[in-house]
Amino acid sequence: MKIWAPDAATRGAERKATPTLQVYADLWLKNRRTRGRELRPTTLQQYRMLLDTYVYPAFGDERIDRISVDDVNKWYDALAPGREAIRAQAYSLLRTILTTAASERPYPLIPYNPAHIRGAGNTKRVHKVQPASLEELETIVDELPPRYKTMALLAAWCAMRFGELTELRRGDIDLRTHRVKIRRAVVRADGEFVVGLPKSDAGIRDVAIPPHLLPAVERHLKDFTGPGKDALLFPAADQSDHHMAPSTLYKVYYPARRAAGRPDLRWHDLRHTGAVLAAQTGATLAELMGRLGHTTPGAAMRYQHAAADRDAEIARRLSELARSNDERDGDDPNRSSRR
Repeated sequence: MKIWAPDAATRGAERKATPTLQVYADLWLKNRRTRGRELRPTTLQQYRMLLDTYVYPAFGDERIDRISVDDVNKWYDALAPGREAIRAQAYSLLRTILTTAASERPYPLIPYNPAHIRGAGNTKRVHKVQPASLEELETIVDELPPRYKTMALLAAWCAMRFGELTELRRGDIDLRTHRVKIRRAVVRADGEFVVGLPKSDAGIRDVAIPPHLLPAVERHLKDFTGPGKDALLFPAADQSDHHMAPSTLYKVYYPARRAAGRPDLRWHDLRHTGAVLAAQTGATLAELMGRLGHTTPGAAMRYQHAAADRDAEIARRLSELARSNDERDGDDPNRSSRR
């Protein structure tokens, strides 16, 4: 006597249709969302590289429900020797994909996630950031060609990311309220410049410009920015309607940082410098996160509301910090406004 069990029959059909890891991961990559947003182009490019280089050669043709704990452990033991960051990233990506497969509804593709090596997805930060001093920052700005000076000043004093700076347009600078409106960012992926939202929801923000920077910003708009609200502030050197490539900036930034005695200072470290400078004014953690746009989306809204009225005060104190440094060195108090 045969008993018809619809659920069992369905589960049996599902098992027969279980995809290989590569088929499933390709679909996962296509449909992946983070907090409701598609993956950033650079993230998508990085995931694709990790899959093609490290995951698919081992598991690409394997049916996803046949990947065992031993399989994952042996793969991890031999994975990217000497490249701890890549090793952690590849493992973390595989674990995340398998976690999704184990939580598929109505029927999970796998009964459990076979990737559960404690701490394998973590890596220690290799680069320890030492922020630039005010004297080092001044030297860097002085050594840069004129069209790059304001870019470095905004990177440091307004703690902006490279992709945010290179997508800034004339219409994003509000000289009436002394604020820069950060609404977009540009990234380069597969040789193409892609304009999208900032790195996180919290990255969409208005940042008060320290008063001592305003003359430099106004001068840059006058001397180096095209007419119209959509003109790029920091375009490619030879094409005013094209985005600046990182390599273009590095050609002038590397000699400038060497002149300051800081060959270790990455461009992104200027943003970290800005966070330290703002903290020195007495800004709270919430105010710093609001200024930096560096938090989770839910918390960002609360932090930005808390920081909105205080951001101008933070900017004013940043200028006071710069002026007091110049006065302490015996410089003209207005020097920092001419950088």
